[in-house]
Amino acid sequence: MIVTAIRGYCLGTHALVSFIGNSISYLMPVLAFVVAFEVFARYFLNSPTIWAYDLSLFIFGYIAALGGAFAQQQRAHINVDILYNTVSPRIRNIFNMLSFSLAIFFVAVICKMSIGKFEEAIEFNYRRQSEWAPQMHHYWVMMAVASVLLALQLTSDWLEECYHLFTGKNLLPASLRNHLEETPND
Repeated sequence: MIVTAIRGYCLGTHALVSFIGNSISYLMPVLAFVVAFEVFARYFLNSPTIWAYDLSLFIFGYIAALGGAFAQQQRAHINVDILYNTVSPRIRNIFNMLSFSLAIFFVAVICKMSIGKFEEAIEFNYRRQSEWAPQMHHYWVMMAVASVLLALQLTSDWLEECYHLFTGKNLLPASLRNHLEETPND
């Protein structure tokens, strides 16, 4: 029963992170358009915008932060392969569990700080120091959401590694695990 609940949590987290990761990827063409429009306005119309730079920073921040959990899910983060690939699968499980635990702590700190920054941004009406001067509170909400999303994915990965360490079996179906292992090379 507990294994079923853990598997359900991992599958639910996988679905949520995949949905958000794939959805946020649609902001890439928007970012490209904003940057291209600014270049066109600045160099061809000789009339630069006051909003394009700030908007492109926000969009890039959203893509990078919200894409972090998806990158973790796809195992696209950096790994020390020279050490990692020379040890047994059980030692890899332990390495992963330790690094995921450390990352969860770090992400919890980021989430707490983001919530504090959001409260400050609302209280003091923080704005970007630019001519356009957009408000900053939405950015800190996004950072808190991205932190929670990454913590969910890291927790799911930790549970999978723990299950594999103690049972020698994969927690998730083979088709899902094969998809995760093949995706970064596509």
